[in-house]
Amino acid sequence: MNIKSLLLGSAAALAAVSGAHAADAIVAAEPEAMEYVRVCDAFGTGYFYIPGTETCLQIKGYLRTQLVYDDRADEGFSSNDNELDAFTRAQIQFNAKNDTEYGTLSSYIVLHAEADEGVYLDAGWINIAGVDVGNYYTWWDDDLSGETDTLNVNDTTLNGIRYTYDGGTFRAGIAVEELEDASELTFGNDPDGKGNNDIGVGALLGGTLGGFNVQVIGNYDFDAEEAAFRGIVTAEIGPGTLGVGGIYSTGNNYYWDLSKWTVAAEYAIKATDKLTITPAAQYFGDINRTGSSARFDEVDAWRVGVTAGYKVTEGLRTLATVNYTDADSTNNQLTRGDDKSWTGFLRVQRDF
Repeated sequence: MNIKSLLLGSAAALAAVSGAHAADAIVAAEPEAMEYVRVCDAFGTGYFYIPGTETCLQIKGYLRTQLVYDDRADEGFSSNDNELDAFTRAQIQFNAKNDTEYGTLSSYIVLHAEADEGVYLDAGWINIAGVDVGNYYTWWDDDLSGETDTLNVNDTTLNGIRYTYDGGTFRAGIAVEELEDASELTFGNDPDGKGNNDIGVGALLGGTLGGFNVQVIGNYDFDAEEAAFRGIVTAEIGPGTLGVGGIYSTGNNYYWDLSKWTVAAEYAIKATDKLTITPAAQYFGDINRTGSSARFDEVDAWRVGVTAGYKVTEGLRTLATVNYTDADSTNNQLTRGDDKSWTGFLRVQRDF
């Protein structure tokens, strides 16, 4: 084999190899599939699947600005000496749900933010199989729809555990709750200075039939050794909803320490599709006196007021209320420093 034959053979072999590679198709790498947010309709509107999981998340809340009038401000009733006070609050709530072998597992986180208080956890709890555990809104947080009535006192979010059976037309529940810092909030509960980081228990009975809804709750404060009972009834009557609520307390306790008893009534009139007007009244019997030795006393009071709510457009609404309170004495927890008082507010709120 001469040099010429060797070169020609090498060139042919190289061409054959190059040709074989050139004949192979060039395969581009497949792009990774994007996972879009999917709507979750298993738990109502507004839920979507958290990517990569079977957990559904709902985000909702509101932004509220409000102008408040209280003629008791200059009597030391509030931290602001001005009768007119403005504030803005934002609330955002995260609801997470997924199905399990025990039923729906739910968790709720509610955050508040205010200009003077910063951001704080208003409530946060877990629910499964009818059991709530965490810092939840107690049954006392419910009240009538208007802004005239006072049917709860102190903090209505407590750490605790409760079970609620909800059969649709019938509801029943039992709760055990920590009454933390109750001695600082409740009048006359701590005469021996031992503090009140104690326990409260409660029970609920309720039902819905036709246009009627009934809820009765009772709670016992072990440290105060006193109980409070409340009932609320609402009924669809005519062009609106009639609401009646009443409370009876055996003595000062965390759940109710404003008066020995009270009864409130309102009628929420659906004037138009956008306007609701709610006149209301409440009577208080044996109001707590002011001062460190506060206790139920023979001082009664009554209150009348009206609330108007208007839906401006989808997600935007306004609310205004004005209330007048008249008491038998200046020495009471309602009108402090006077026997009469005017209160009210004007609110603009954006819901989402």
